[in-house]
Amino acid sequence: MATGSAPLWDWDYAFSILPDLLRALVTTIEITVLGSIVAFVLGLVIAVLRRARIPVVDQVLWALVEVIRSTPLLVQIFFLFFVLPQFGLTLSAFVVGVTALGVHYATYTSEVYRAGIDAVPKGQWEAATALSLPRSRVWTGVILPQAIPRVLPALGNYAISMFKEVPLLLAIGVVEVVNAGRELGSETFRFTEPYTIAGVLFLVLSYPASMLVRRLERRAAVR
Repeated sequence: MATGSAPLWDWDYAFSILPDLLRALVTTIEITVLGSIVAFVLGLVIAVLRRARIPVVDQVLWALVEVIRSTPLLVQIFFLFFVLPQFGLTLSAFVVGVTALGVHYATYTSEVYRAGIDAVPKGQWEAATALSLPRSRVWTGVILPQAIPRVLPALGNYAISMFKEVPLLLAIGVVEVVNAGRELGSETFRFTEPYTIAGVLFLVLSYPASMLVRRLERRAAVR
């Protein structure tokens, strides 16, 4: 290394930016958790409504799911953030992030729920019908308690994927981990430390979560 040149890695600088990156990580986790709640609840609602086999409702939901799944998530983020205000609805960047990620992934989790519901033996439906249980009781007491455990591993995988896509929100100014690293690097012209730490933070959270999902998958496989 030439005398007087900046070191490739500066530990003092790395430790000085760590609090900023950890605060941004909290934002990343908040968006992931809230987005996952939206995706899991909305996905279940879509799956149950489509299972009701009402032609108009099914066609509308099918079209909605196909449109969202066939367009880039970034386009949907831009639409919510830049287009909706032209119709009088302005949302904060944080709310746009939660909404865009939640709705986008709801289209995928709805298919996961449908697969889980279809995997419930027909005899369970027939038994519930024979007992003249109310429709709501059939779903909450018979079908969903059997279907949801089967789909937990897939839901976990989508939550991890969502966590890794939160950095897309830097395009609308959300200060998540990667955006925080970019801003810190722009201020000091040192990008090695912030981007490396950002990557390590994602790895530290994503890898254990992936191991947990694999354990769930193995449990589901032996049932």
